[in-house]
Amino acid sequence: MESDQTEAGVRRAWDACRELPDIQDYQKPRKRVKCLQWFICIIVGLLVFGLALLSKSSFLLLITLANNATTMVEREQKPFAILSIGCAVVAPSALLFLKSLWKLIFKNSNKPKGKTLLWVFCVEFLVALGAVLLTVVSMPNFDIITNVMLLNSVSVLSAAFQVSAACIAKERKRIIALPIMAVVLITLGYLLFALGFLLEDRDAPQLRTQVPVSVALAIVGSILVSLNWWENYSTLFNIRFLENISRDIAQSRNMVCMLSSMLRVLVTAAVVGAYVPLSQQDWSSVTDTQSKDRRIILALLGTQIGSSALCHWFVVVACKMHALRSSFAVPMYTASVVVLAVILGPVVYLYVENDIHSTAAHCLGLSDRHGETWTWQLVVDITLTLCARNRIKEFDAMTLSFLGSSTVSWWLGLILSTFYIWFLRIQRIERTQDLFVRRLYEGAFLEQSMLLNTRFEMRCKHKRMKEKVTVYLCATMWHETYNEMMKIIISMFRLDKYRPKGNRNSDVVFEFHIFFDDAFKDVKGSCGRHVNEYAEILVEVLKEVYIIFSEEDPSIFKQRPRLPDQKIISTPYGGRLHYTLPKGNTLMMHFKDKQLIRHKKRWSQIMYLYYLLGWKLNNKYARQFEQEEDERTLAQKLQKEKDNTYILALDGDTDFQPCAVMLLIDRLKLYPEVGAACGRIHPTGTGPMVWYQKFEYAVGHWLQKTAEHVMGCVLCSPGCFSLFRASALMDDNVMKKYTTKASEAGHYVQYDQGEDRWLCTLLLQQGWRVEYNAASDAYTNAPQDFKEFYNQRRRWGPSTMANTIDLLGSGRLTSLRNSSISMPFILYQIITMVASILGPATICLMLAGSFTYIFNQDSNVALALAVVPPAVYLGLCFKLKSDTQIQLAAVMSIIYALFMTATIPAIIGQMVEEQTFVTPAGIFFISMVVMYIITAALHPKEFSLVVYGLLYFLCIPSGYLLLTIYSIVNMNNVTWGTRESGGAAKSSAAALTHQVMQAKLCCCLCCKNPLEEENQEMVAQPMTAAEVQDPKEIESCPEPPRQYPEQNWIAQLQKKAYGFGLDESYLTMEEGEFWRELQKRYLQPLVEDKEQQRKIADDLKDLRNKVTFIYFFSNALWLVATFFLQFIGNAVTIEIPKLYINGTIDPLKTYSLDPVGLMFLLSFASLLVVQFAAMIYHRIYTLIHYVSYIDTETKAGWKLMRKQSSDDTIDRDVQVLYNCSIPLPYVFAVHPNPGEAKIHLILFSPRSWTS
Repeated sequence: MESDQTEAGVRRAWDACRELPDIQDYQKPRKRVKCLQWFICIIVGLLVFGLALLSKSSFLLLITLANNATTMVEREQKPFAILSIGCAVVAPSALLFLKSLWKLIFKNSNKPKGKTLLWVFCVEFLVALGAVLLTVVSMPNFDIITNVMLLNSVSVLSAAFQVSAACIAKERKRIIALPIMAVVLITLGYLLFALGFLLEDRDAPQLRTQVPVSVALAIVGSILVSLNWWENYSTLFNIRFLENISRDIAQSRNMVCMLSSMLRVLVTAAVVGAYVPLSQQDWSSVTDTQSKDRRIILALLGTQIGSSALCHWFVVVACKMHALRSSFAVPMYTASVVVLAVILGPVVYLYVENDIHSTAAHCLGLSDRHGETWTWQLVVDITLTLCARNRIKEFDAMTLSFLGSSTVSWWLGLILSTFYIWFLRIQRIERTQDLFVRRLYEGAFLEQSMLLNTRFEMRCKHKRMKEKVTVYLCATMWHETYNEMMKIIISMFRLDKYRPKGNRNSDVVFEFHIFFDDAFKDVKGSCGRHVNEYAEILVEVLKEVYIIFSEEDPSIFKQRPRLPDQKIISTPYGGRLHYTLPKGNTLMMHFKDKQLIRHKKRWSQIMYLYYLLGWKLNNKYARQFEQEEDERTLAQKLQKEKDNTYILALDGDTDFQPCAVMLLIDRLKLYPEVGAACGRIHPTGTGPMVWYQKFEYAVGHWLQKTAEHVMGCVLCSPGCFSLFRASALMDDNVMKKYTTKASEAGHYVQYDQGEDRWLCTLLLQQGWRVEYNAASDAYTNAPQDFKEFYNQRRRWGPSTMANTIDLLGSGRLTSLRNSSISMPFILYQIITMVASILGPATICLMLAGSFTYIFNQDSNVALALAVVPPAVYLGLCFKLKSDTQIQLAAVMSIIYALFMTATIPAIIGQMVEEQTFVTPAGIFFISMVVMYIITAALHPKEFSLVVYGLLYFLCIPSGYLLLTIYSIVNMNNVTWGTRESGGAAKSSAAALTHQVMQAKLCCCLCCKNPLEEENQEMVAQPMTAAEVQDPKEIESCPEPPRQYPEQNWIAQLQKKAYGFGLDESYLTMEEGEFWRELQKRYLQPLVEDKEQQRKIADDLKDLRNKVTFIYFFSNALWLVATFFLQFIGNAVTIEIPKLYINGTIDPLKTYSLDPVGLMFLLSFASLLVVQFAAMIYHRIYTLIHYVSYIDTETKAGWKLMRKQSSDDTIDRDVQVLYNCSIPLPYVFAVHPNPGEAKIHLILFSPRSWTS
């Protein structure tokens, strides 16, 4: 006891130095990362602002050119300008039609109901009619100032809907005040706008009728356009009809968008087509438009359409990055004002330059300026729209006040009607459909449509509550080393510190599980089984890490906190250690006895799937149902919890940061169709094999995984770091089918050799989406030995092929079930599969080309030299043992690497000699190098991996030729290949017999022996301070030889965890029965059947022979076809003229290329281009996600720091109370635990303590 008290007392000053592992806690964002966030938000905000200016100014200039008062486009040619305005209005509808059609063809969409279509058609007809009346019919008759601000009036009905919704919801007056003011201001703007035009005197009789009609049409058109965003408020009026319509539209969005876009185009075309003849103009003049005017109008139209589309996309980016105010609202609000300033600036300059004091004279003199550039002609036309109004030309104060007041009223009305955006709460990478009500943006009034389209919610009373998600981190272990165990344990403790269990504001609850395979062994002389040395190391590692994370202040003046007692439990499958981590989260270590339960990774996964999802999740609601709770309510709660429960699959050596987990959680929280998400896996270790794998992993993630994510779904979510949704795993034909025991040869290859890929195949076939997040980094040890690397890939290669063929075989059915898998994606996978199968032949052709370049050999001889060594190796692999095959492959890899080293200078030398790089080999080589460098540059943190690209190039024959041969020929070998250990598991009968014999020995072995009595007497004797040893010294000293081992694993670990109490506990009867039933149904140890094993071995060899024949016969056909094409010669070759760098062509020299080779080269190049484009797209959205994560987590960190600072203040107050006159023994008499005493001192007043 005195020793324990000494350990918990003041740390020894002379031994205060510590040896700590590399924690690397990156919770708080670094300054450069924060600066990156600010920089990106500023850039996006500037782009939104600039594109909005381009869109609005180009559209206003098109309207100006259509004005009859302007002179740049002659009156007879105005229909071309009117046509361009109509095209600008319907361009977003045309783009939406194409997008919806694509999704309708390659994805799925429900058909809308008849009443839904009728409602949508009516609303869309009115909106389209209003838009064309406003922009095509009315606005060309107004001045530029009126047109700039008139578009802001389309927010009138949105403001009115907000008032109505607030009244129905009985919101506070200050909530209703803003939309009421918006309605008043917009109505006032209408009144002043009408008065300003109607009170003006006009000379021409036709204008006296045309202008009032245009004013009326403008007001009516803007009101009709404001119906466009009815859906934003449809659910706030408690009208069942509107709610049903909105729900049906959401379920059939693709079909509705496609039909409504067609209707808009037709309505706009009809009105524009009818307006031109009604305005006494002729459509035939469109073809007679001068080329200069046509170019200017088309340039403005193209600028308007392009800038509008880009601005819409960058607005979505800004919202997803949580930059609503700085990069969205502010640019949108200021766009109209800045456009007005930009347009009026040259007008004022032109007025000042003329040096004419009379505005009337200035307006008259503008008609004479025809020799100016087209930009000045546009300025003149803008000025003429103002000069067309007599009272403005005369500087009439009342007219100017009407004009200025109406524009300001409309602008303020738009701001007040959309001011809710400033207080909008969104999640990280919020879905676009949750950000904006409609997919469509309005090109004619871009900023107004983007602001009004932002989803409106009554958030004051009905705040969207954060739904907590539960994440079970499940790591599978076997024979990991000390350093590997340290990585995973530190990662778990980091996560425990990042999200403490007691934090009420936390949105995630974590629980940690480690499933240790084959953890037990027999010890002679004991009455029970013991855990092996790997399990002992794991317990030691956890103790070390626990001490580090529980000591917040390592000062020698502080007391070392006492390690809390934990639980040790005997279970039907072996044993369990139950830890409560420093921040309150739970960690369970499950030690599996392979004599009691089936071992290996897939069965460990089945074990925790049924324990966490079946027992802990489903069983909880089953018990509630037995208590007669409502079945429908329980079913809804159960489904919701399934959707919000995730499992993070880990390997025993995975190292990750908390942010990596949170980024994966974001994908599953926001996208309900996502069943799994994986991160960027980084191999760790040293040596050439690891260097090769670093670049190989990088290329695979940079190009292949991003292409799969963008075009369809990721096919494999690696089990070392992947997050799975519970509802996806518990779906039909997933978790249940995953328990299938391999009974055929193909099962052993597909099920057991690549269990991670098979699980993802089941998810994809059931309709779930699998995604990849490049910002979620995880690190895992890679094979450092050539033999271990080859054995690992021997498992991965055939299983990848088997699962891909399985997925492609069910491609049509899968594409119907899975909206993310389309037929183009299936075609992409087929091309990738064919390229992979023909990989060995392609490498041989590459080697043959290198022989030709280096040794100047005939092409056919070079092809034969390239084919013979791998063919010989293929034959030897059928005769030699596996280890000998790997040794031979290692020798050949070195030879091939030396040859590839000579290939690079040969290719470069040929380009220098030929004085051109425009050759098939030169173009391919340079394009590959440039593409990889650009790809690496887009991954700045990983750019240094380019250095390993040279090693990767040298090892191409080994990785894509020899390794393929070895994997296919050894397909019948279904052993794991890595971390293998000898000793087969005993049968169940043998295990039971051994346990019975151990039980009989317990009668004598469990008796107290003299040595134990002597040890107890020694402990009971008092010890002086000088005799007390430091616990570190005790652990570092070698243990004395023991004559009597611990009687079982519980006593063994209790002694091993010295200073870390392990109190023996027991399972509940229900849980014990669950484990026994699970073992009986799915996880009984496999009984060795020699006859069955021989049959499976023969079937595996037969499968190996068939696959080998088909695989290499396909490669042989490819090589034979190439050989005969080369043998025939010029008859079938394609001659490519020699092109020098300066662009000149040499007609005398040509390059020959056979059609098959050209086709393959073009296919491979097309594949790389597609992957490169997908990578760029994926990088953009990864950056958006990362920036939004930095913003939200930084704010959450500030809140947590403020909360912790307040908690520290409370702790100091409690310490003062401890030092008061209240006797501490009295407090501890009520609450023996000092921590609990603190809590109660905070909760109760001093009067309640003494009562």
